[in-house]
Amino acid sequence: MRNFEDIYAIAADRKGGPEALEALLERPVPAEELARVPDDRWLARFAEMIFKSGFNWKVIDAKWDGFEAAFHGFDVGRCAMMDGDWLDDLLQDTRIVRHGAKIQSVRDNAVLLQDLAAEHGSAAACFAHWPSEDYVGLLELLKTRGNRLGGNTGAYALRFMGRDGFIPSRDVVARLVAEGVVDKAPTSKGAMGKVQAAFDTWRAESGRSLTEISRVLAMSVG
Repeated sequence: MRNFEDIYAIAADRKGGPEALEALLERPVPAEELARVPDDRWLARFAEMIFKSGFNWKVIDAKWDGFEAAFHGFDVGRCAMMDGDWLDDLLQDTRIVRHGAKIQSVRDNAVLLQDLAAEHGSAAACFAHWPSEDYVGLLELLKTRGNRLGGNTGAYALRFMGRDGFIPSRDVVARLVAEGVVDKAPTSKGAMGKVQAAFDTWRAESGRSLTEISRVLAMSVG
């Protein structure tokens, strides 16, 4: 496995130099700021990424005001109490994409957020202060306790909220394979543990966030 400086050099060469590469890097939101994000915004982001999964993102973006209205601003308490009548109404609501399982995931993930709030004071506090050296544990939490938040869906939701982390996207996986970290897309706990260990090593070497490292790895390939 090459050190981060070498991988950074590959990415910089592909993107036109270090200055150009730095301009493309995303930085995570500070934990203190992230912890203040209302839980309804987390539910909205989870819903957005779930509905975008396997679908044309532009369609979801164009309908998003309708989603916000249909789900009452993604009020966590209200969505957690979604009953059959509301579900039936949503299945006929042309303001949204009428996918029954994805609609039900909003209810289930609202319950998850309520549970995390009871455990941590707020779901936002849980996400914001989860240790970066166990980021795979946070992804596992979303996968096992949430609904339709496995794969890269939960990782993308966390990224777009500004939470520090990595996404095992196609390009990131290609770099991980090239470095001998894994031999294919990581799906098992063991493989994800190897990915976490590699990111922890590169983070210690570089002093950079998981988000920055993830983007550098992706841009060293794509």
